[in-house]
Amino acid sequence: MQEVIFCASGPASENSSLGSISLNDFTTGTPIFSLKQTGASQQCVAFVETSNREGGFILAAQAEKSILNVYSFQKDQAVSKIVLPEKLSCLAVDPRGLYCAGGTASGRMYLWEISSGILFNAWEAHYRKINVARFSQDGVVLVTGSEDSGLNAWEIARLTDNDLQNDIPPSYYSMTDHTLSVTDIAIGLGAFPTCRVLSSSADCSVKMWDLATQSLLTTFVFPKPIISISMDLTERLFFGASQDGSIHQVNLYRQRKDKYSRGNFEPVGGEGVGESIQIAQEEDASSRLISVGQPITTISISLTAQLLFVGTENGLIHIYDIFSKQLLRSISNHKGQPITRVASMMKAPDLMGHINLEEGILSRDPLPLKPVLHFQRMRDAKARERHTVSIMLPITEPDADDLDEDDFEAIQEEHAYFTRAPGDSTSSEHSQTQVLALEAQVATLRDQLAKAKGINDAMWEKVVHNVIEGGKSAESATTPTSNGQREENERGTKRPRKGN
Repeated sequence: MQEVIFCASGPASENSSLGSISLNDFTTGTPIFSLKQTGASQQCVAFVETSNREGGFILAAQAEKSILNVYSFQKDQAVSKIVLPEKLSCLAVDPRGLYCAGGTASGRMYLWEISSGILFNAWEAHYRKINVARFSQDGVVLVTGSEDSGLNAWEIARLTDNDLQNDIPPSYYSMTDHTLSVTDIAIGLGAFPTCRVLSSSADCSVKMWDLATQSLLTTFVFPKPIISISMDLTERLFFGASQDGSIHQVNLYRQRKDKYSRGNFEPVGGEGVGESIQIAQEEDASSRLISVGQPITTISISLTAQLLFVGTENGLIHIYDIFSKQLLRSISNHKGQPITRVASMMKAPDLMGHINLEEGILSRDPLPLKPVLHFQRMRDAKARERHTVSIMLPITEPDADDLDEDDFEAIQEEHAYFTRAPGDSTSSEHSQTQVLALEAQVATLRDQLAKAKGINDAMWEKVVHNVIEGGKSAESATTPTSNGQREENERGTKRPRKGN
């Protein structure tokens, strides 16, 4: 599989042309897939990768309309357009592609089931505009951040519970330590609630939260407001980007030396509310700083944690090596349009115009798409009772639970044969019967072999005898003729002497 860059851009202004969505090969910078005429703003583009023989999809909430465009990797045009209850300010899809969450400028959140279009819940999540929403890696919790400086973690099980539809959904954990607008959220790996949450804010801080203990672990203070953060999969480090073009690398582990001068690693921070780490005052802060020199809109770490993708306001995508901090390449396919989303993903096997090496077919023979139905604009109790869901059943190999009764009995017989006790009378009688049958078969084969050998010997003797007898007859027939001729010759030579 090949890793590619997913990139989305939006219009520079209300009167400018719409943006686009593209997949780019980061080794060459060339686009391998492109979608035109889409105007999604910041935090309003989400995608689900192709998996389990189902084609993935892309969702893009338009900036100036209450419209959600649905795209697939198999076409360069929108598959469908969904009318939403109101314009969305942020959009999120869980990694499995089951739920879609959208936030609005009024602080209201919507939660839809993608395969049925059912609106499971709509509630007042914040007091002001919701800037960002993120699902955990297992899709169990949804974390939202708002201009009211607050973050809330919502359990999906409570939001979809039929018995709680008439109640105001309570948040699992409210994080209220920021003083200004929340700008970005990153959630680490791990099942809920063991996963950790990073949040950035316009108050120049990035905070790490522990959902299991519902506590603040550490506060990192930066010299400028942070607008975008990205944490690597192993949670060793994260990057925080400021709009002025500076990107700071923050290591979450540091080396310490004990009194025996032995090097060990310890986590950075973790002392709670009273702790704050000044990033600019650290000794090696300058060596971990990347200066882009252009206004930054979004950043993302590659799947291999070796590259950092940086999207800028003028439409450029810069690729930096994380270890050396060197600029490797710049992609200018979206020049003039601000980058609204940049991410790393595996190249879709059903990508339009490309060969699927795994399936051995062209993408004109596409995989079936994951079902994306039109979203409800208001909650419908009858639709929830019916709850019709379109599901593509995956092709799986039969397991032990799917064995027929005959197959199971055969397996039991084989198991009993190989695990029988040495003194088992039943197994001894069965073995003796098999031995007698094999001995009888061997005796029959020996008799047949003896008969065949006798016939072969007789034929050989007869052939040899005929050859020998034929040779003797031929020799006796040719010998008298040669002697008579010899006497004739001798007489012919002696006659002239008598005449003299």
